[in-house]
Formats: sequence, C-alpha cells, structure tokens
Amino acid sequence: MADAVRLDRVTRLFDGAAAVTALDLTVPVGEVLLVEGANGSGKSTLLRVVATALSPTFGSGTVLGADLVRHRSWIRARVELLGHESRCYPDLTAAENLRFVCSLFGAAPAGVGPALERAGLEDVADVRAGSFSQGMRQRLALARTLVRRPELLLLDEPYAALDADARGLVDDVVTEGRRWGQTVLLASHEAPPAGLVDRTVRMDAGRLAAEVPA
Repeated sequence: MADAVRLDRVTRLFDGAAAVTALDLTVPVGEVLLVEGANGSGKSTLLRVVATALSPTFGSGTVLGADLVRHRSWIRARVELLGHESRCYPDLTAAENLRFVCSLFGAAPAGVGPALERAGLEDVADVRAGSFSQGMRQRLALARTLVRRPELLLLDEPYAALDADARGLVDDVVTEGRRWGQTVLLASHEAPPAGLVDRTVRMDAGRLAAEVPA
C-alpha cells in the first residue's frame, strides 16, 4: 500500500457553504504531515473527512486503501482522531478509560500503566476523568493513542490547552509513531518543533494554498 490517504477533488458543504473545496491530497504511509492554516481555514473539516466523521459532499477518497464512504467501519477501526473533544468517559477512571480502549481495539492491557506514566497521570490513575481539567483530559487522550497505536493518527490542534511539559508529550507521541511506521496528520496554526514533520501544506479558505518547503 503506497498511500495512507488519497483525496480526489473532495468538497464538503455545510448549509450550502464550502468548508473544504475541490481538495486533492496524497499522504504516503509513514509520513508525518503538518496541515497549517488559520482558524476557519478548513483544517478540522479535512481531518474529520479523513476520519470518516464527515462524508464528502463531492469527490472521493481512500484511507489505508479503503473507500471513505463504503468502508467507514473498517477505517474507523484503524484511525484515531484527537480533536477538540478528548473523547474520554467521565464516569470511568483514567486507568479504566485506557483499559476500555484495550478491550475495544484488542490492545495489550500491559500498556496502560506505562501510557499513564508517560502522560503524567500515574498519580490520578484511579480518579474519574470527569473531574479532570481540560489539559488533563487532553493528556488522557494522548495516552489513549499510545495504548491503541492506530495506523493513522489525526491530531487537530493538539497543543491547545496544554502546558509546556504536555506539549512535549504531543511531540513524543508523533516521534514514537514515526519509529514504527504510523502515518500522522497534524493540523495546527502553531509551528511544531523543527524536524518533527516530513512535509507541510497550508490551507486557506478551504483549499490547499501551498506546499511549504521543509
């Protein structure tokens, strides 16, 4: 499989207005791609289309070789979107959240403790996630990606609401994924550390405006 993501002339409309317009994008397997652009440029919509949370209004595409529309369930089992909502279960503890992820996706429960430690949550492992701050919930979401190890990781403004230490956790997650061949799309209006990404594209008003030299 040569490409993790391939979009052909994808457009997504909301109430007749285009959030993404005639977008062509190819992301090879194992690439770390930065999608930069101002708020409202279409970055989040792009990631949600790739995650199959939204269907294209027009155009077509594949993710990990599967059709975006016809094979949504198959794609969702292999893709993780970390967006503005942390997707943690508030009535479960931090550890229970990760163990539940293991049961859903067949991940090894032995990874729960190390993931919580790397996320700086080992001292609150038995605390319900509903009591966590936004930054702590974001840390838990990042720990989820460490446990699950999806083939394609989509990070939508992952640095938001994080302190300096936790921002480093985002970079660690991306770096670790690169080592074992994970494909990452990182959407951000903030520049990540030098050397973290392989390629950068810029979005403006729902279109890919430019590819930025490395």
